[in-house]
Amino acid sequence: MEQLSKLDGVSILRGARVMVVEDDFIIAMELESVLADAGAEIVGLCRTVEDALDYADEEGLAAAVLDVRMGRDTSAPVARRLMERGIPFIFYTGQVDTEFIRAEWPACRILSKPAAPEMIVAAVAHLLEH
Repeated sequence: MEQLSKLDGVSILRGARVMVVEDDFIIAMELESVLADAGAEIVGLCRTVEDALDYADEEGLAAAVLDVRMGRDTSAPVARRLMERGIPFIFYTGQVDTEFIRAEWPACRILSKPAAPEMIVAAVAHLLEH
C-alpha cells in the first residue's frame, strides 16, 4: 500500500474530498482509513441512503465510493445525484449480480469486496484523473 498511496512522498489522493457510502461499520472504517492514508479527506462516511443524499450535495466533493446494497435499499439514488452533479464514483460491492448496475452505469467501475487497499486507492485516483 505504501508504494501506491504515496508518490515521491506526496499522498496520491492529497486533499481530495471523498464520500464513502457503506452500511457495514467495519468496511466503512477500513475504507476511511485506506483513503485517508492515501491523503483523501473523507467528507461523508454515510451508512444510509438518506445521509448519502445529503452529503452528495456537498460543495467541493471530488469523488465517491458507493456500496450497492444499503440494507434493503440500493445506492442508485445517490449515484444518480452524483451523476447530475458531475461527481465521479465507483461501486464497491459484494453483490455477485451487477447487471442492474451495468444497465444504468455501463462505464462505471465496480470493485468486488474485498479489494486490496492498493486497488481501492488506484480506482479513486483514476476517478480524479479523468
